[in-house]
Amino acid sequence: MGLNAKARVTLHDKTFELMIPHEELDRHIEVIAKRINQDYKDRPTPIILGILNGSFMFMADLMKKIEFNCEIQFVKVASYTGTDSSGCVKQLIGLNGCIEGRDIIIVEDIVDTGGSIEHLMNLLNEHKAGSIAVATMFYKPESYNKSYEIKYPAMNIGNEFIVGYGLDYDQLGRNLKDIFVIVNE
Repeated sequence: MGLNAKARVTLHDKTFELMIPHEELDRHIEVIAKRINQDYKDRPTPIILGILNGSFMFMADLMKKIEFNCEIQFVKVASYTGTDSSGCVKQLIGLNGCIEGRDIIIVEDIVDTGGSIEHLMNLLNEHKAGSIAVATMFYKPESYNKSYEIKYPAMNIGNEFIVGYGLDYDQLGRNLKDIFVIVNE
């Protein structure tokens, strides 16, 4: 690789190029962790609700920086097929226990159109959550078309398709520690 060449990976039939190194991701996580710690330091034990599969790396790194007592739960929703959102959100694994009156912090890998967030907000509101906030590693403000506030976006990005750090292309690439963007060749 030449001095100016970026690292590349091939997943299935697509090529992706390095976009954001892990060290930069960690700096952004540190910033939102400080905000979350400040906002929840005097609150009764909130539930940190990770959205599987994509949020697992972000949630693990975020949780290492959380300084208050909390519970951790996971739900699994899906709305992507290949590189496109199907528009249909399916809840695959549900909530455990009573959340009535509890503070909930949803941890997402990426928020684009907001379909998954809207689905979760409706579900959590049906279960009478006390408060609900959203933390996401990546936020696509140009794509987002829902009314719920994304309170803790670690990084705003454009509409490019990315993989790595928990995000996948047809189930490949989640294990990459950096973020890669699709190359249109």
